[in-house]
Amino acid sequence: MTVTTKIENLKPTDFASDQEVRWCPGCGDYAILKAVQRTLSEEGAQRENTVFVSGIGCSSRLPYYMSTYGFHTIHGRAPAFATGIKLTNPSLDVWVITGDGDGLSIGGNHLMHALRRNVNFQILLFNNETYGLTKGQYSPTSRPGTRSPSSPSGSIDFPFMPCVLALGAGANFVARGVDTAVKDLTETFKRARAFPGTAFVEIFQNCIVYNDKVFANFTDRDVSLDLQVVATHGMPLMFGAEKNRGLRFDPTRVQIEVVVIGENGVTKDDILVHDETNRTLAALLAAMEPPNHPMAIGVLYSNQVDTYEPPYTKDVILDAMSDLRAVRMFVNEPYGEWQFAAAAGLPADFPEEEPAGPMPRIMETTDSWSFDWSALNTIVATPSGRSEARGNSYRFERDWLSWHLVAIELTTDIR
Repeated sequence: MTVTTKIENLKPTDFASDQEVRWCPGCGDYAILKAVQRTLSEEGAQRENTVFVSGIGCSSRLPYYMSTYGFHTIHGRAPAFATGIKLTNPSLDVWVITGDGDGLSIGGNHLMHALRRNVNFQILLFNNETYGLTKGQYSPTSRPGTRSPSSPSGSIDFPFMPCVLALGAGANFVARGVDTAVKDLTETFKRARAFPGTAFVEIFQNCIVYNDKVFANFTDRDVSLDLQVVATHGMPLMFGAEKNRGLRFDPTRVQIEVVVIGENGVTKDDILVHDETNRTLAALLAAMEPPNHPMAIGVLYSNQVDTYEPPYTKDVILDAMSDLRAVRMFVNEPYGEWQFAAAAGLPADFPEEEPAGPMPRIMETTDSWSFDWSALNTIVATPSGRSEARGNSYRFERDWLSWHLVAIELTTDIR
């Protein structure tokens, strides 16, 4: 029998929950929420396979407004929760929602290690250069001189540049966007979602109450064309209202300079062509800031490498058990469940034949087993005839449908 599952085509509004959106009127978070919902709709995402995880802050209310799974966790720890979710169920589409305070202050360590591990999820960092939820204190991205309740005489700290930090931590996908540029932001989110690994997106988000127009020097309409350069892979890094300005590499000072085509012999051939696989170029672009340089927007860096996997993967455990007898081990790929069959001495309802459905990995084992099923609906299986130093125990539990491997006590380093 063939079972066909119809994939529902969802509109952006289908991803909106029934909760009242409670950000301040005019907050940039509204536009980001719209871009996220549009992304999921246009990408054919399904609500039951999508999870949003946030920490603490204004941005971290976003999971409430999504008709998906969501976790509003503790301050700065969203990447840690998201890592556990993704490793437990790799089929889920996991998004981390954080801000410059949540993600770069108390959560900086979690963010950094998620990036270097390259866990397969998206991180959206809403950067408004302030702690908006707690009434406007200066944040790790606030500029020197910022006056706030916690810095009445002006901040003396030098700020983080989130994309520079991400690249330094080993991120393999780094991008930037502006909250109100919903169309461009949606395309960036699509790229992030498609990337196999940790995709980091910094979003310049205006806090209309506590830090209004902090990005106006490069986002206002009358200056944006001259003070933003859109990084598109394979295209010259040109900008300006007349597209006559560009970025050129200065090898003598090992930095990027702004030039005008037609002045001092500069031609289009002198302009840098964006290569999103070049980490050095991405770092130079990420470090630029007005007024001397335009702000680089778009995908700055994208380079696919191996994603993070737990140390005890399917193949590794199969290899570790290769000398066990009379057990056939199956991996149920769709759900990542371990199921055992045909072992001498197991209860009568323990399956003796290969279960129906896709079971791509089958291994015959060659050692004897001892079983302890003294606990209700639980079996502890231990290979006998092995030295104590190499012996591993495997605990199986039965639900109303089948048996599942729920714990492995390893005394052998199988990594």
